[in-house]
Amino acid sequence: MTPEQLQDVVRTAVAAVVGRGVLPVDVPAEVVVERPKNPEHGDYATNVALRLAKPAGRPPREVAALLAEELRAHPGVAAVDIAGPGFLNITLAQGALGRIAVDAVTAGEAYGCTGTLAGQKLNLEFVSANPTGPVHIGGTRWAAVGDAIARLLQASGADVTREYYLNDAGAQIDRFARSLLAAAHGREVPEDGYAGSYIGDIATQVVAAEPGLLDRSEADQLPVFRARGVELMVAEIRSTMEAFGVHFDVWFSETSLHRAGALEKAVARLREQGHVYDSEGAVWLRTTTFGDDKDRVLVKADGEPTYFAADCAYYLDKRERGFDKVVIMLGADHSGYVGRYKALVAAAGDDPAVHLQILLGQLVNLLRDGEPVRMSKRAGTVVNLEDLVDAIGADASRYALARASVDQQIDIDIDLWTRKTNDNPVFYVQYAHARISSVLRNAADLGIVLGEAGDVDVTALVHERENDLLRALGEFPRVLTSAAELRAPHRVARYLEELAGTYHRFYDACRVLPRGDEETTPLTTARLWLCAATAVVLRNGLGVLGVTAPERM
Repeated sequence: MTPEQLQDVVRTAVAAVVGRGVLPVDVPAEVVVERPKNPEHGDYATNVALRLAKPAGRPPREVAALLAEELRAHPGVAAVDIAGPGFLNITLAQGALGRIAVDAVTAGEAYGCTGTLAGQKLNLEFVSANPTGPVHIGGTRWAAVGDAIARLLQASGADVTREYYLNDAGAQIDRFARSLLAAAHGREVPEDGYAGSYIGDIATQVVAAEPGLLDRSEADQLPVFRARGVELMVAEIRSTMEAFGVHFDVWFSETSLHRAGALEKAVARLREQGHVYDSEGAVWLRTTTFGDDKDRVLVKADGEPTYFAADCAYYLDKRERGFDKVVIMLGADHSGYVGRYKALVAAAGDDPAVHLQILLGQLVNLLRDGEPVRMSKRAGTVVNLEDLVDAIGADASRYALARASVDQQIDIDIDLWTRKTNDNPVFYVQYAHARISSVLRNAADLGIVLGEAGDVDVTALVHERENDLLRALGEFPRVLTSAAELRAPHRVARYLEELAGTYHRFYDACRVLPRGDEETTPLTTARLWLCAATAVVLRNGLGVLGVTAPERM
């Protein structure tokens, strides 16, 4: 019985007591079931009696007594004790706890998935680095975290679209084009241009694809370098993301908004709603009405639209595509952007608290021998995604980037994340899965199979370490649910590390396979199911983080 299933049991007990007219209260939609800090207090505890006492007009311990009597009649409950002012400490029947292993193995990839976010259609925009160079390490963090959040949301039943916004219009693209042109002619990079060997590589590819390009006037060359260069850079970013295991459903071009007249339509719509005004030759959005520190320019005096105008058009486009909520992931250097974006959402007639979420992430530092690694062979000034993967591997990169809360700055120590030791967190978790895989292979070599779910005697699992592991496995669906709701994949990583430790302690205390001429017993089979269940959870948890679960290490 998982905590979620026990919640249903407790709620059913409340409904039964209410149905008999003993408690004049409404049956709560949800009840809280938690692991007690002291294992001697049972498997789980609930404060539902305390919550119901006031509306029922009765002392909490009296309410607890009524519910305890009802719960004790359930075949999956071994004991219910009333503690303190009215807490209910619940000990599960051994078979009910052991069924967690069977449920996990039977569900396989689906174990841990819920429908808590079913019906929600979310647009998750992340990375969105300008197509003017390789994805740097900050964008790499968003690639790992963003993809993990998408997987979490999907595991909770949400309909998620991963989207990459290409800022392929504007001044930064002009600088990129001038940098390519200069490289093609063997000149120094313009003062405001982009450096790095990749500029020369792309310039060479453009020239090779456009015979006679350098014979034209530079005025004619520039738009070619602009269009071709962006096309090549986007193709490289896409390839890099795919190699990193991150797939985007939509690659959205800012240029497409301009070509479709979406910016003008957005300004017109906001003007109709009374939030746009003209001043000093420019067109403004009155964002101060919605809490911004100052109004924002949509169209400059020279007639050029601002980036903010494109933001307005892009948000409206997402809503018109049917997304209930827009989730955007940005670096901490964009914190000043949050207020104006919330204001534009409100000006568009939406509720920022409902239809928008902006996540801000802190910086990432790459260290070697305790010293920052600053130079990239290719980008010239920053560490990029490929540098990180080359240094520690894709699995370690994704795990390291997702392991910390996004609001924390992190240091990635190359020495630590390349060690094949237990102080390397990703190795520690992956090794637990490989260890279980070895046990299951050895069992198969001995002719020992799991058999049918209905034949396994889970009541044989009575050892303290077995129960610790079962309870840990039962927490997995709740971990995924909370991580999805909080957009916090680091909770999954920390859970997996705790689970790996719990498994290792179980394995050290409880022999799984028979030795020599020993016979296979029901306990052998039950422990194999427990091992297989742990492997399922480790595999599913690593999968949420986009990390592989090796069977051999």
